[in-house]
Amino acid sequence: METASTSGLRFRRIPRQSFSNCFKMEPLLDENLEQWPHLNELVQSYGADWVKDEYKYGHYENVGSIAFQNQVFEGPNTDVETEIELANARRTRAQLSTEEEVSSTSGSNCLQHLGESPLPAYEPVFDWDNERSAIFGQRVPVNNIVQYTRFLLWTLVPPNFDPKRKIHKPVKGILRLEIEKLQCGQVDEKSFENRSTNGDFGGHPNISDGRKNADFDVHSSYGAVLDRNGSVSLGDSDTNDFQAFDFRITSRNEPFLQLFHCLYVYPLSVSMTRKRNLFIRVELRKDDADLRKPPLEAMHPREPGSTLQKCAETQVAVGARVACYHDEIKVSLPAIWTPTHHLLFTLFHVDLQTKIESPKPVVVGYASLPLSAYAQSKSEISLPLMQELVPHYLQDTSRERADYLEDGKNVFRLRLRLCSSLYPISERIRDFFLEYDRHILRTSPPWGSELLEAINSLKNVDSTALLQFLQPILNMLLHLIGNGGETLQVAAFRAMVNILTRVQQESVDDGERNIFLVNYVDFAFDDFGGRQPPVYPGLATVWGSLARSKAKGYRVGPVYDDVLAMAWFFLELIVKSMALEQTRLFYHNLPSGEDVPPMQLKEGVFRCIMQLYDCLLTEVHERCKKGLGLAKYLNSGLSFFCYDLLSTIEPRQVFELVSLYLDKFCGVCQPVLHDCKLTFLQILCDHDLFVEMPGRDPSDRNYISSILVQEIFLTWDHEDLSMRAKAARILVELLCKHEFDLRYQKMEDKLYIAQLYFPLVSQILDEMPVFYNMGSSEKREVLIAILQIIRNLDDASLIKAWQQSIARTRLFFKLLEECLIHFEQSKPDDTLLMGSSSRSPLGDKPFSSKYSERLSPAINQYLLEAARQEVGPQGTPENGYLWQRVNSQLSSPSQPYSLREALAQAQSSRIGASTQALRESLHPILRQKLELWEENLSAAVSLQVLEIIEKFSGAVASRAIATDYGKLDCITSIFMIVFSHNQPLAFWKAMFPVFNNVFERHGATLMSRENDRFLKQIAFHLLRLGVFRNENIRKRAVIGLQILVRSSFSYFTQTARLRVVLTITMSELMSEVQVTHMKTDGTLEESGEAHRLRKSLEEMADESKSFSVLKECGLPETALVSSSEQLSDNHWSWSEVKVLSDSLLLALDASLEHALLASVMTVDRYAAAESFYKLAMAFAPVPDLHIMWLLHLCDAHQEMQSWAEAAQCAVAVAGVVMLALVYRNDGVWSSDHVSALRKICPMVSGEITCEASAAEVEGYGASKLTVESAVKYLQLANKLFSQAELHHFCASILELVIPVYKSRRAYGQLAKCHTMLTNIYESILEQESSPIPFADATYYRVGFYGEKFGKLDRKEYVYREARDVRLGDIMEKLSHIYESRMDGTTLHIIPDSRQVKADELQAEVCYLQITAVDPVMEDEDLGSRRERTFPLSVRARVFDRFLFDTPFTKNGKTQGGLEDQWKRRTVVHTDGSFPALVNRLQVIKSESLEFSPVENAIGMIETRTAALRNELEEPRSSEGDQLQSLQRILQGSVAVQVNSGVLSVCTAFLSGEPATRLRSQELQQLIAALLEFMAVCKRAIRVHFRLIGDEDEEFHTQLVNGFQSLTAELSHYIPAILSEL
Repeated sequence: METASTSGLRFRRIPRQSFSNCFKMEPLLDENLEQWPHLNELVQSYGADWVKDEYKYGHYENVGSIAFQNQVFEGPNTDVETEIELANARRTRAQLSTEEEVSSTSGSNCLQHLGESPLPAYEPVFDWDNERSAIFGQRVPVNNIVQYTRFLLWTLVPPNFDPKRKIHKPVKGILRLEIEKLQCGQVDEKSFENRSTNGDFGGHPNISDGRKNADFDVHSSYGAVLDRNGSVSLGDSDTNDFQAFDFRITSRNEPFLQLFHCLYVYPLSVSMTRKRNLFIRVELRKDDADLRKPPLEAMHPREPGSTLQKCAETQVAVGARVACYHDEIKVSLPAIWTPTHHLLFTLFHVDLQTKIESPKPVVVGYASLPLSAYAQSKSEISLPLMQELVPHYLQDTSRERADYLEDGKNVFRLRLRLCSSLYPISERIRDFFLEYDRHILRTSPPWGSELLEAINSLKNVDSTALLQFLQPILNMLLHLIGNGGETLQVAAFRAMVNILTRVQQESVDDGERNIFLVNYVDFAFDDFGGRQPPVYPGLATVWGSLARSKAKGYRVGPVYDDVLAMAWFFLELIVKSMALEQTRLFYHNLPSGEDVPPMQLKEGVFRCIMQLYDCLLTEVHERCKKGLGLAKYLNSGLSFFCYDLLSTIEPRQVFELVSLYLDKFCGVCQPVLHDCKLTFLQILCDHDLFVEMPGRDPSDRNYISSILVQEIFLTWDHEDLSMRAKAARILVELLCKHEFDLRYQKMEDKLYIAQLYFPLVSQILDEMPVFYNMGSSEKREVLIAILQIIRNLDDASLIKAWQQSIARTRLFFKLLEECLIHFEQSKPDDTLLMGSSSRSPLGDKPFSSKYSERLSPAINQYLLEAARQEVGPQGTPENGYLWQRVNSQLSSPSQPYSLREALAQAQSSRIGASTQALRESLHPILRQKLELWEENLSAAVSLQVLEIIEKFSGAVASRAIATDYGKLDCITSIFMIVFSHNQPLAFWKAMFPVFNNVFERHGATLMSRENDRFLKQIAFHLLRLGVFRNENIRKRAVIGLQILVRSSFSYFTQTARLRVVLTITMSELMSEVQVTHMKTDGTLEESGEAHRLRKSLEEMADESKSFSVLKECGLPETALVSSSEQLSDNHWSWSEVKVLSDSLLLALDASLEHALLASVMTVDRYAAAESFYKLAMAFAPVPDLHIMWLLHLCDAHQEMQSWAEAAQCAVAVAGVVMLALVYRNDGVWSSDHVSALRKICPMVSGEITCEASAAEVEGYGASKLTVESAVKYLQLANKLFSQAELHHFCASILELVIPVYKSRRAYGQLAKCHTMLTNIYESILEQESSPIPFADATYYRVGFYGEKFGKLDRKEYVYREARDVRLGDIMEKLSHIYESRMDGTTLHIIPDSRQVKADELQAEVCYLQITAVDPVMEDEDLGSRRERTFPLSVRARVFDRFLFDTPFTKNGKTQGGLEDQWKRRTVVHTDGSFPALVNRLQVIKSESLEFSPVENAIGMIETRTAALRNELEEPRSSEGDQLQSLQRILQGSVAVQVNSGVLSVCTAFLSGEPATRLRSQELQQLIAALLEFMAVCKRAIRVHFRLIGDEDEEFHTQLVNGFQSLTAELSHYIPAILSEL
């Protein structure tokens, strides 16, 4: 059995630390020890190799530390990726190559995965040993058997040498010890005392006084290593090494681990009556019979490396009556000494006065010391000196006859120090050894009563002596248990229990398992090296017998509680004994590299173990119910027993034990019992789970894992919350062990593990309420386990899981949704919690240790420990192990940072309850690492879910699973979550190839009306990503939009419905995106977000960039090829995509303009109305949005009292609804009604398309477009038109409402409508009969000139104002609006209506040209020279043409006579007709006509003639009305005071030089006009005479006189007038 790693065996032999040569006991210990079995046992226990079980504490080979990459989480206005690239560009190539090497070693094999496993980021500091140590009753290995290891620095100073006297001067030697404290082990800081040294101080060793000081000028230092039992060696073991022995080990309460058996002799003084030069020779003799027989070679020499000598001599005490000695003589002792073994001391005198070179010493006397009488003495011994030796000098008779020096006084004083691990000081132990020898050698009676007595007396042995000989005593007792009779077995077992209990109770470290006992089981016990039968059958039998007696109710005494307390020790002995036997059985037949096969226990032995196990389980069960703590320790011991047996005996036999346990603890138990069961499973599953242990069901591949799955799930439904957390932690820890174990990195191993645990996922799906009832921490544990299991599962198993039912498949993806939600990486501002303030009530809550809500609970404990440490520039031993662990994963901090102080400050300020406050208290490097782990966890979870979606999509395409093929809600729900949550850049890069594949396979389903909500959400987030500053994300968003367009082409051959969806999402996005930002001067401008969104929308229709972007994003160049299943042609149309893009850009521009006008919205109501109008038009594809903005516009007009415009908005809303109803063929209205509505509001679309119907998207739908809503808005329009006094529109609207009431037979409403119609028509009659022409509004043309006007520069508009607004009013209003926006620029109003040449205006001045204009009738002859007259017909109130006349002269003068006055008539055409949805319309066309002076004159006369004729021919309701109207016209035509108008024409054109310039045709037209005018005036005077009464005769006379006078004047110019009239 060399090592487990090389031979496949589980045991490794560890050679004992050998003594150096000076500690060898040869030849004294080379005697035949077979006659002394206890000595043989002692020598074996000290000399045999340690045997360590490599499997006992688990096997775990870490894959190494995992290097996490920084995950980039971008926001709309961040570009961290570019910043990192720029920072990396400044690094050296060497740094980059180093980083590449580090990153290349991170993680596990992920070639077939989109990302890393989430588990390493969830458990980034996973330490299997630490996790195991947290298990209750856990076994802790003792790696360092030598507990107290030190470095000693020895300084040895040689004395001075006197060459004259050739002897050493008396010196005093000083030994200085310097103790260095080590990091690696425990250190005893007490000073060394009673240190034995056996060294050479140089020169002749026999001369020393030791009382005089000498100067030391030479110093030597050596490094000495002290072993566990007191041997001190200097540096490497070399023949010149200095050796030391620590006497304290002989009194220390700890077991002897090495063989030492020697006696230290210290001669102190010899008191003589006269001065002598004395030294002493010491010998060890076996007997006193033959004086010639040489002494034993037992004396250790002073020279290192020499063999044992027959004698040893002290230094010479020169010229002293009382000779004092400071010598130490080390004597090796025989294994067994007899009463005749003794020390013989011979005193010599040296004559130093002679001139002899080497004087011969002379014997002075002798002294003897029997070992049996004095060896154990610790006090000073005084002996007399015999003059000479005689045979048998040890016997009393010989001693009495002997002659003594100094009158037989005890003049020789000495001390002895016995150091032996063979000879116990305790007499009871020696008696036990003696009786043990007799029993083994069969020299005692068969019943062994003396041995029983000796065994029982061991309980009274002193604790120190008991501990020192603990290992050999335990070996002997086990030998008796294994091979003795029943009586001896029981006695030995009880004695062993007593000894173990005492050792445990007197343990120095107060540990659960005494370190000496652990060392014995782990290293010392080797089951007698195979020299005897194994001990486990006897041990199991005697213990089982005692347990069964207790179970049957027999009194077994208090010892049974001690048995249970020490059960772990016996159970581990049993297992190690089995395992050693197993190894020995197969050692020679085992092929190299293969594991030892399991051993089949004999039926009798196994039955005995089963009975014992059953009794112990009963004890656990009963004592748990009583709340006794011993039960939990016993439970742990039984758990480790099964754990160890898994590597030793047949799995079927272990199954019997495990099933017996689970039968006792079946179901949901009390919390204490359930906790024991979880601990049992936790310990059992710490073993390799690949041990095939079939269960009761043959289909069980591994009984352990199946039981674990069942019990963990059962615990999650336990009422005790701590049990739930513990079960979840067990699962995650086991998965971590597999994931991070180097042995299980092959794909087949990972698959096997995943298949073992996958049934747990099935159980969760069966009982989802169990999962939902968990706390968030437990949910994360469960979810991370689920992801880890699914990650390594094969596709076939996944598909099989998805084949069961639609509901089950849906629940599977609900779990994935939970993963995304629980592990989302929050934005920085999301982590700020309420209560971070010191005044928050949360500050009064108990201190929370949660640094992270998303990572493993182990992280919080890890950081909590770190926060209690001081961080220095380097990790020192005082900082403890934790910071060494931390610094192994973090770069060392460059500056000191007191975490303890920060934490104390956080607690004192009462902000400790906040997670954010805790994070802030961490060292910056730790906090950075914490954020790195969380980022990687979030990224890994998202990528893992995306990977599963890709697999699911492929399975759906093959129709191999059970899911809702109509909606594919499993896919849509995941996509909606991942798009709506914060994701890293790595995820977005991996996302869109998957997104493209999914839409290629299932585009028809995903784009269907059933998935409108999904489509809307995806479109929204794609547009949102199009706002991002990071180019990689923004480009992929464009690709995503193009994928949607491609799908729309493929499955609908057009984009109308997608346009509706994108328009809706654009509207929602505008409420979240900041489209403007403030410049330094306080004004607003387009923001970066809006600019990037515009760029994205433009790139969506950019054919030139499309293929390069596709390739860059990892998509094939054919990704945009659109074809349906029916047609193989590509339906993609870049022109149609351009239309779609322009439509979205229009919405963006309208939203941007609306935002830019926010500051002037209340001042410039015209611009505000236009902004609402543009929004309404931009979002026209969506009826809901279109209506919303129209109603906003309606409200704005009502605030301005622009009733006609507000009414038009209401009509437009009603038109939208009516179009949808007609498209749906609701049966109330038809296309004729729509045409009638268009006559009122031309903006209403005449085309009835599917756009309105296609808008049935979540939250937006044609279902809201009802007849009732249309009637409501028609009634609102009626009300507003009535306020605007446009009664003819009211009539038309009511005519549209009446069919609705007729179809519903709402006669009451019909009656109201007809009543309203009656009133409307009466109002129309009143307007027409009014003598004052009715005008519903005034119109003004406004021209804008100047850069400060922005988009209005060099544009003309026609404003519609209230009828009482005059030219001065609108000038003042517009000046007020625009002067506030000029920023100091001069605003000038052009006073006339002449044509403006913009290039000739001053650039730094802004100009407004405001001109009153008249509306043009539809059939009006604009080329007529007549002056325009009013009133206009009330039936024609819709105008899109306007004119104004401008007088001018050809000679450049502003004014002139009639003969020089020309007139320019300008006609402007507007973009739309009034009344419109806005107050102003842009002029899109302008035409001009010029009239000569004579044409002006003829037109003036014809206008007056027409007015008189109309008055005469127009029917009146009464003669009184006609008389008044006629008088007003005649007074202005023939009265004397106004005759200058006609006369001035004659004077200007019919006399003098101007008459010669007229063409004959113009002259005839002028004369004809004058004659017709005078004839109509004559006729009108006659009618006036007929209508007047007596009171108007005088006025009539004046009219006649005026007419006659006018006729006479005209006859001068037109003689024919007299004959005509």
